[in-house]
Amino acid sequence: MTEWNSFQTNAGTSITAGITTFKGANGDEIHTYVARPTGTGPYPGVVLVHHLPGWDEVYQEFARRLANHGYIVSSPDFYCRLGHGTPDEVAAKVRGEGGVADASVVADSEAALNWIKSQPESNGKVGVAGTCSGGRHAVLVASRVKGFDAAVDLWGGGVVQPAEQLTEKQPVAPIDLTNDLSAPLLGIFGNDDQRPTPAQVNQHEEALKAAGKTYEFHRYDGAGHGFFYHDRGAYRQEQAMDGWEKMLAWFKKYLS
Repeated sequence: MTEWNSFQTNAGTSITAGITTFKGANGDEIHTYVARPTGTGPYPGVVLVHHLPGWDEVYQEFARRLANHGYIVSSPDFYCRLGHGTPDEVAAKVRGEGGVADASVVADSEAALNWIKSQPESNGKVGVAGTCSGGRHAVLVASRVKGFDAAVDLWGGGVVQPAEQLTEKQPVAPIDLTNDLSAPLLGIFGNDDQRPTPAQVNQHEEALKAAGKTYEFHRYDGAGHGFFYHDRGAYRQEQAMDGWEKMLAWFKKYLS
């Protein structure tokens, strides 16, 4: 059975969604986009780790889609402490400062995990997912934080990273933490991507095999970086919908 269009037409499915605040790392009050079913549950949860293009409308739509499939979703604004503006304006500022620190993203993601688990309708299981730089961060978070039950890396660039590319804000390549990965990992990649390249995806897969980790990697011909993004030319409808199907099935398997 597929996950897409699997709802009952008389089920009365409804969600609530919007921007709110919660206590992130160090007790800082930061913004998050929350989408959730309106019923009493119990529901699994997902922490959505946004990409470097920013805390944008694409991620709001991703959150609502997951909520529509029965998940409590929190997508924190990892750039919140750097000020506000349009997503493009804030992302430009973040790029100018060399990105956001890994440690900050990890700590805020752990806070979001704990927030979801504290909700009365939570079933106690939470996944983490992200695209692009958020895919890298999803792997990092699932390796640094215990308590996630599933992880999804959507074409995360920089999971495999040579030592000369590491920085003060990104001091470790997530592939080097493979032994610490504590959640089953799904990877979705386009074979035309250059970050990560197919060779880097192969390298990550070999590390997962060697460490005996539970994982699935799926690779798509005719797709490059960002092929889920319907708001830009990279979008590939057939590959994107198949990737969504695999992600929904992965979360259902490990979070239900």
